[in-house]
Amino acid sequence: MRKGPILGAVLAGGRSSRFGSDKAMALLDGRTLLEHAMAGLAPHVTKVMICGREGGLADRPHADMGPLGGLNAALHHALSHEFTGVLTTGCDMPFYPVDLPAALIGDTAAILHGQQLLGWWPATLAFELDAHLGEENSRSIHGWLDRIHARVVKMPELVLPNINRPEDLVALA
Repeated sequence: MRKGPILGAVLAGGRSSRFGSDKAMALLDGRTLLEHAMAGLAPHVTKVMICGREGGLADRPHADMGPLGGLNAALHHALSHEFTGVLTTGCDMPFYPVDLPAALIGDTAAILHGQQLLGWWPATLAFELDAHLGEENSRSIHGWLDRIHARVVKMPELVLPNINRPEDLVALA
């Protein structure tokens, strides 16, 4: 794998339907979940971008594509700005493990077992994701992972909170 700068991408374009309001803006310890996610990625990347929200990278090929639309935007941004690849997290993942990038980054795409948004994506996958999203029923992240034969990294000792409902946030606080 070619060494080079890494782009961090916080995938934040979801509808937050289970949460009931914009969970990226929900507060945990005085900071938004989005701020926590960005701060977690920052030490591991050259630059952090927000995907799928106003002020960030717009989903590609169009809005409302879910996590893959944000990932596609990040991959194309990475490719056009000479980043080697993209480390991703979701806006509902307030903690980013320090040792995760070393386990994920490699020649091929990789995700953390059970947390498909915690991933490593070589920038060269940008046009492959374009093709995937152009097909019918292509919004499933599992279908994408199967298509590109993504590695699944297991770290059984790692337990990460994922905030999907208000009670998840209350339990964490």
